[in-house]
Amino acid sequence: MSQENVELLRSLYEAFNRGDFDAAVRAAHPDVELIPPGGQSPVRGGAALRAWMEPDAFEDQRFEPLDFTVNAGKVLVRHRMTGRGAGSGVEFDLTLFVVFTIDDGGLVTRLEGFLPHEEAEAREAAGLSE
Repeated sequence: MSQENVELLRSLYEAFNRGDFDAAVRAAHPDVELIPPGGQSPVRGGAALRAWMEPDAFEDQRFEPLDFTVNAGKVLVRHRMTGRGAGSGVEFDLTLFVVFTIDDGGLVTRLEGFLPHEEAEAREAAGLSE
């Protein structure tokens, strides 16, 4: 199932990047939980996740998956996030980490984001720590 999980995540990234947020949440469990990086408040439920995806602070935002590391039902994704602030026009380009938890039915139950300096924590959350 590991390759299926990677293909699922690739399709979710593609949907998000083309602005098809409905497709991007189609594989989310109804009780999905998003833990954004940087101590932001958790987002719970498919409808809340869909609303979270809507542009607000960012005029433009893209996520480019750079690599996937699979550990059973968890997938650590290192991705590049680029975009531009809506009000400021400031451009950004960051490498971030997300740990996706995917259940046996192929639904994403949890997404946990990590900042660039938190790679060790991301690996631990994915069960990849040494």
